[in-house]
Amino acid sequence: MDNYVCTERYGSIDAREKELQGIDVLATNDDDTTRCPGAARIGYKYGRDHPLISASLSSSLTRASHSLSLIHTGRNLLLAAASPSTMCGILAVLGCADWSQAKRARVLACSRRLKHRGPDWSGLYQCEGNFLAQQRLAVVSPLSGDQPLYNQDRTVVVVANGEIYNHKKIRKQFAAKHTFTTGSDCEVIIPLYEEYGENFVSMLDGVFAFVLYDTRNNTYMAARDAIGVNPLYIGSGSDGAVWIASELKALHDDCPKFELFPPGHLYSSAGGGFRRWYNPEWFAELVPATPYQPLVLREAFEKAVIKRLMTDVPFGVLLSGGLDSSLVASVTKRHLIETEAAKKFGTELHSFVVGLENSPDLKAAREVADFLGTIHHEFHFTVQDGIDAIEEVIYHNETYDVTTIRASTPMFLMARKIKALGVKMVLSGEGSDELLGGYLYFHFAPNKEEFHKETCRKVKALHQYDCLRANKATSAWGLEVRVPFLDKEFIDVAMSMDPEWKLYDPDLGRIEKWVMRKAFDDEEEPYLPKHILYRQKEQFSDGVGYSWIDGLKAFTEQQVTDGMMKNAAEVFPYNTPINKEAYYYRMIFERLYPQESARETVPWGPSIACSTPAAIEWVAQWKASNDPSGRLIASHNSATPAHADAGAHTNGNGNGVVANGKGHVNGMANGNGHVNGMANGKANGALE
Repeated sequence: MDNYVCTERYGSIDAREKELQGIDVLATNDDDTTRCPGAARIGYKYGRDHPLISASLSSSLTRASHSLSLIHTGRNLLLAAASPSTMCGILAVLGCADWSQAKRARVLACSRRLKHRGPDWSGLYQCEGNFLAQQRLAVVSPLSGDQPLYNQDRTVVVVANGEIYNHKKIRKQFAAKHTFTTGSDCEVIIPLYEEYGENFVSMLDGVFAFVLYDTRNNTYMAARDAIGVNPLYIGSGSDGAVWIASELKALHDDCPKFELFPPGHLYSSAGGGFRRWYNPEWFAELVPATPYQPLVLREAFEKAVIKRLMTDVPFGVLLSGGLDSSLVASVTKRHLIETEAAKKFGTELHSFVVGLENSPDLKAAREVADFLGTIHHEFHFTVQDGIDAIEEVIYHNETYDVTTIRASTPMFLMARKIKALGVKMVLSGEGSDELLGGYLYFHFAPNKEEFHKETCRKVKALHQYDCLRANKATSAWGLEVRVPFLDKEFIDVAMSMDPEWKLYDPDLGRIEKWVMRKAFDDEEEPYLPKHILYRQKEQFSDGVGYSWIDGLKAFTEQQVTDGMMKNAAEVFPYNTPINKEAYYYRMIFERLYPQESARETVPWGPSIACSTPAAIEWVAQWKASNDPSGRLIASHNSATPAHADAGAHTNGNGNGVVANGKGHVNGMANGNGHVNGMANGKANGALE
């Protein structure tokens, strides 16, 4: 067969809905250039370098991403058949008084607001006043598994956004009892429900958000994964109907009141509201005593990575050159040959990084890619590129949190480039810093008890920060992100460890995340170069280039006047912005999502380099600043000059410890995960 190479070319993009449109497929071989509509059925191949392909790719990417530059440092470009496919989005409207065609059309219109998450296929089920809609990304079984999903007599209906990694095991368990009609991993939800009722959610190993409707008794349930990797919102319509959606943009115009659907919970119409299904021991925040076992930690992480290589589509890894993403890439590369994915796509691994010219991440990622032998892709952006994208980022991420927007913008730009190369799924390193105390402010934890409590608070709040960023910034362009560090089994191992081993202790040679570094410090078969394995923690918004944050602050300083800041409390009485950057983001958010419930979904409060408010009490000087950069921690190698008094903690260069001011409020601190009081629902589905 001729060695065909295909590239995607984006047409116009609607500025509001951000939908991918006008995708063409171009195929080339050594002698000819033709339209290749059949290429989508072939899948992607590793093509030979070709000037025409390089020119075509460069042209399409220039149009697609604000003239961002692509540097390809591997042997071949990863190219794929054009397929306008993105992450799944679900919408359920349950208990409507209106069954009309007009209502159906309205539900369809709201569902289409999620089309960026899943235009591989869309489906809608209606039974009287109950509607279940889905926009599907086909990552597992792309030719089978369209939703909604049904049991054999079509009395149980499911829409789901998820990846169930133990679905093959569950299929074997029910092979004699249940007739499976699709290849979708999410179809296993149905036999589990039929066998165990609503008490099956803990049996799912994966990330998910789903709604199940049982026509036999006119009841429904919904559930969200343990940590909240996949987003979900719930609201109450003016007619008492319950709305459940992957993103708030699908329901905010139709629900007077709505909120985040709490992670680790299920909602039951029969049970009358929420109940927690995820109840690990660490949730009580009691200090564990299990000794550090490096091989146990390593094995748990390798298993978490391997199970996430379940895919029927092209994939790669995000590689910043820091510890977390580098370990994900290393373990993936080491075990890829053993997987079904290798039989389909080969054993070459593609890695991706984004940054400003000469940023720390670009250099470190290049070193790791060279060491591992990945096919590496660098994406460069400018500060102006990022500024131009901020409104889109806020629209998709549905937040005004400063840290999240700073980090989401480069990721948003990179995701578009990756998708243009034909990739549908990537692995990433989110979650490690929360589990292991990797942020630099953890250096100042007064004792192991406070250290452990802070890690618990951080993990509980992930759904409002890093999980939200990773999911929404990438799903905006049809890319699914998988996060091995947030595997349930790995979380249990990491959080059951005596926190004494996680503490920063320079006298013992222990830096942040020492337990993970030591576990993978293999002299005979090294996973990473030593200097990468022991590279200092770098927040993503810093690692892409320090001038990114400095540029944002300078830009927003020009956009927001002193007079505007003086009246900030009157304009924004709820979660009042404390600096001009926060004020600028808030203006955009309020224009896109003006409802009171929308602003209440965003956390707020004092913080130091991504800490929770409770950790501010560790150092008195941390209450003085209003910037979330990790560089403002004195132990950072590039710490900014101190503004604290002489009593501040200092590093070897005399730089004092100062605070940022953007907050990470724990939305699950009350133990039940309910953000703003919509915890109880009536049996008929109306929220109280």
